[in-house]
Amino acid sequence: MGRILIIGAGGVATVAAHKVCQNPDTFTEVMIASRTLPKCEALAQVLNKKYGTTVKTAQVDADSVEQLVKLLSSYKPQLVMNLALPYQDLTIMEACLQTGCNYLDTANYEPKDEAHFEYSWQWAYREKFERAGLCAILGCGFDPGVTSIFTAYAAKHHFDELQYLDIVDCNAGNHHKAFATNFNPEINIREITQKGLYWENGRYIETEPMAIHKPLTYPGIGPRESYLLHHEEIESLVINYPTIKRARFWMTFGQQYLTYLDVIQNIGMSRIDEIVYEAPLACPENGKTMAKVKIVPLQFLKAVLPNPQDLGENYDGETSIGCRIRGLRDGQEHTYYIYNNCSHRAAYEETGMQGVSYTTGVPAMIGAKMFLEGLWNKPGVHNVEEFDPDPFMAQLNTQGLPWHEIHDGDLEL
Repeated sequence: MGRILIIGAGGVATVAAHKVCQNPDTFTEVMIASRTLPKCEALAQVLNKKYGTTVKTAQVDADSVEQLVKLLSSYKPQLVMNLALPYQDLTIMEACLQTGCNYLDTANYEPKDEAHFEYSWQWAYREKFERAGLCAILGCGFDPGVTSIFTAYAAKHHFDELQYLDIVDCNAGNHHKAFATNFNPEINIREITQKGLYWENGRYIETEPMAIHKPLTYPGIGPRESYLLHHEEIESLVINYPTIKRARFWMTFGQQYLTYLDVIQNIGMSRIDEIVYEAPLACPENGKTMAKVKIVPLQFLKAVLPNPQDLGENYDGETSIGCRIRGLRDGQEHTYYIYNNCSHRAAYEETGMQGVSYTTGVPAMIGAKMFLEGLWNKPGVHNVEEFDPDPFMAQLNTQGLPWHEIHDGDLEL
């Protein structure tokens, strides 16, 4: 039915590629491309052996519009799945425009030199994609992604008016490392060390990082301390559902993680600006010389931390991510909690990756499936809640992320 190009070969891309190969009726031709060709080739070898597929590979620098255009012009995918870094969203979108390819990603654009993310840079492409007759689907992971679709489903089926929305993300797993991040360390640490932000009564309210927190009870897990963060799906949801009076995002962190994070910040290792470092270099004459090189501390830290792709083998426990919603139906107030719990062990056994990669990679595949099957396809740049949630929700139940509902329970918020 469709030819797709997956850009990226990390944990999320690995999961998405496995799920793509499990749905050969929809995905008839697949290519994986990234800066590091050996990673693509190793992944393709695993997929082709396991599923009897013929996944192709290519090398591309996703920071280069020229290289992307060359690859897209040669392979001619119907859809580009951007599972690389948020820094590269705009170059990939630009290349899609130049070559007539449709686009999907899992996280909004973030400039390299500033720990700040918002949709305005990508929304600026709306008219260009509309004029080109191309579709761009933004934020099709879990959060953002499934949480936005959960919200759309609640609005469609259970509420006349959404009023209060709390997105809650708990990772109750244990990877048995002293300190590690569950996805790209650079992106993860930048995200959680910036100031918190939430929507209330028509305006955004900024908080100090991790300043607001409280224990919340997660199904099958129990109480976990949960911290208010800034997260991108709030930005589009309060626009698409203007009756929302308050929207917040919460995530759990263990005390050991927070202690390490505090140290990282205090010693300057979370900095994203360049510093000059005197590095020893081999010299034929005297065996050693010193050269001044520029490094970004957070990028250096990323290089020495455990690779998120390698956490799955010893990861136990599960994640629990969902939406807690309060609103009106037939003039009466109701509450609604919709969520998914995902086992790290089950995710690893299926794809070789841990649950955080799994909960992002599976929805990315489903979004691509929705596009290729003509269920989600309209010109322009769209967040996922702008599409019909029902076929996506049905696929969650069959593709490994079943969801559950609690009506009129205590939201704790």
